Order: sequence, then C-alpha cells, then structure tokens
Amino acid sequence: MSAPADVHAEISRIVREEHGIVVASLARRFGDLDIAEDAVAEALLIAVERWPVDGFPPNPAAWLTTTAGNKAIDRIRRESKRDEKHQAALMITDDTPPEPTGPVEDDRLRLVFTCCHPALSPEARVALTLRLLGGLTVAEIARAFFVPETTMAQRITRAKAKIKAAKIPYRVPDTSDLAGRLGAVLAVVYLVFNEGYLAGSGDEALRVDLSDEAIRLGRVLRQLLPDEGEVAGLLALMLLTDARREARVAGGELVTLDEQDRGSWDRALIAEGHTLVRECLERVASGGTGPGQYQLMAAINAVHTDAPDARDTDWSQVVALYDQLMAVAPTPVVELNRAIAMAELDGPDVGLALVDRLDLDGYHAWHVARADLLRRLGRGSEARAEYDAAIAATENPAERAHLTRRRDQISNA
Repeated sequence: MSAPADVHAEISRIVREEHGIVVASLARRFGDLDIAEDAVAEALLIAVERWPVDGFPPNPAAWLTTTAGNKAIDRIRRESKRDEKHQAALMITDDTPPEPTGPVEDDRLRLVFTCCHPALSPEARVALTLRLLGGLTVAEIARAFFVPETTMAQRITRAKAKIKAAKIPYRVPDTSDLAGRLGAVLAVVYLVFNEGYLAGSGDEALRVDLSDEAIRLGRVLRQLLPDEGEVAGLLALMLLTDARREARVAGGELVTLDEQDRGSWDRALIAEGHTLVRECLERVASGGTGPGQYQLMAAINAVHTDAPDARDTDWSQVVALYDQLMAVAPTPVVELNRAIAMAELDGPDVGLALVDRLDLDGYHAWHVARADLLRRLGRGSEARAEYDAAIAATENPAERAHLTRRRDQISNA
C-alpha cells in the first residue's frame, strides 16, 4: 500500500530543509564533496522507504546525518584499502578534540566558500553551491542561469571533476581568502533567496525554506564581515523583499507590488532593512567606496517599502537609483526594471519604447512588462499575445494564475 500523499509531502519538506545541512556536515567530516552528496542521496532513498512505514524519527536531520555518515564510511572502506582512506573512516569515532574551524564556523557557509574556490569559473561556483547547499535540482539551477538543463548538468559535473582533479581541499578559507570569494558567495545566497521567494517550478508558489535559509546565511555573513557594505546591502535587500511575503500570494494567485495589502507587510523586517540601508549610505558618505549592486537594489526596495500606498512611490528616486545600478551592473534585466520605472514616471509609451530595445525575447519578465504596457496603451490583441508568451515562459502556479486572469480580463472587456 502506498503512503498517504501528506506523508510524502512531509518527507519532501524535510529533504528540502535538511539537504544542505547534512551535505555540509559530511563534506566537513570526509573532505570529499562527491562522497558527501552520494551518501546523502542514499540516506534520502532509505528515508523515503522507511519513514512512511516506521514513522518519522524525532530528529530527521540527525537521522539523515547518521545514516548518510554510515553510507559514506561503507563506501570509503569498500572502494579503497589505502591507509589514508582507513584513517579517514577511523577519524569518525576519534575522540580527539577537533582543530579550530577558523573564521567560518558554520558548516553550510563554509561549504559555500569552499565551492567558490578561485580555480572554478564564477558560473560553476554558483551552480555547484546551489546544488550542494540548497539542494536545488539541475533544472531549477538552469532556469536561474537561463541555460538548457543539459548545459547546467555538464557544468556541475565538470566543476566537481575539477575539484577532485586539482585536489581542492574542503577547508576553512583563510581570512585573506574571504574578500576574493565574496562576490560569488553573495550571488549564491541571492539566487537561493530568489528561488525561494518565487519558485521556478513545482506546485508551491513560494519555497519558504530556501528564502529563510538565504536570509540565515546573510545574517551569518553579516556577523562574519560587518564592515562589508555589499553584505549589509544583500541582507537588507532580502529582508525588504521577504517582508512582503504574506501579501505576495492570495487565493493561489500572485499579487503584484502595486496591488498588495501593505498592511500585511512585516514592519519589523522593513525597519531592519531600512536601518541597514541607512548604514550603507552613511558608510559611503563618510568616504567609503561607492555602493555596489546589492546596496542599490536594497535602496530601491527601501523606496518602495517606504511608500504607504503604491501611488505615493517616489518614482524619480527609483529611476535615479536604477541609473546608478546601470553604471555598476549594466545588465539587460536591470535595464528592463529601469524601463518599467520610467513607464511609471513618463508614461507607458516611453516605457514600451525602452523595453522593445532589449534583446530578452523568451524571458518571462520581459513578456510580462510588454503585456502590461500594451494593456495600458489599449493595444488589447498584442497584450493578450504577450500574456500568452509570459504564461508559457513560467512554471510558477501563482504567477501563471495571475497572468491568466490579466489576459482574460482583456479578452472579456
């Protein structure tokens, strides 16, 4: 007899929440990413078989860690009889006090920095960390990078092979290493947050476990590097975005920023985010380096969350901040967001002209922007076609529901 659907749903939830914890713990103990990931995969298969029958263990994370650890030891002993492999297995039960962990004391954060080794390409660093730490599927990571799934699978495989071939150790980075790897680490944390805040696939519109984990890592980074403006900026950005979580989805449908119930926003998170943004501004004003992309994105979100009503938004300030962001991170996506802000400031015809200059065909947010601007300009048939394109380009159920309603409102007008 198959297990009830709610049991499988609970197992899936536990797997999502604990995957990064267990992989990181085993990677530290065994010093081998492949062994850690494969052992966790074996433990998860056992959990899927046993838990529906035997019930959930009191501490699922501890159960997975112990089971996966045993699988890793079995593999080490089975695959090799070299002295160092036996020694590695014996160390699991060694009572000798552990060596100091260095500046990074959190297993998962240590795993992020390890995967962001300079020997790997920036794309490989982010992809590998998302796979190992966040437990994201290859398909989810591929969507985050806008590349085919097969391409991403090859990228992750090559990255792991390079780590093994170059004998890159799983170790705590020295303090001098931290700054050089920080950019890739911040990108990892932000991509994990984005996948949680608006899931790219699956039946859930939001993956709260991922966004919560990204914020947790952001807080740890903040404690580790309190003088880094981009660390404060990223944490502020995530807090100000996550503050709108409760208003983000209603009745199974995505609710856009202008239509959200601002009374349901988390004011404590907004206050914390605003404090961090002010701190960043004060640091720049006192002679620090200019604001980076995360600080500028946080400032844009501070403007939005400062407005009591969408109509009170200071769009001129938003556009000015996007102008600064374009100077720091001149990407098509940033330019798209600037065009949307320009449409609020100077009208939908101006915004549409800017959007149409961008080579983002197939990117769902570009189609959404065109659909909304065409709708506002009264070009109904063109708007409906763009809504269809946007629906086809996203798998998030809440976003599809929102776009479908918008499209049908035009067809029924």
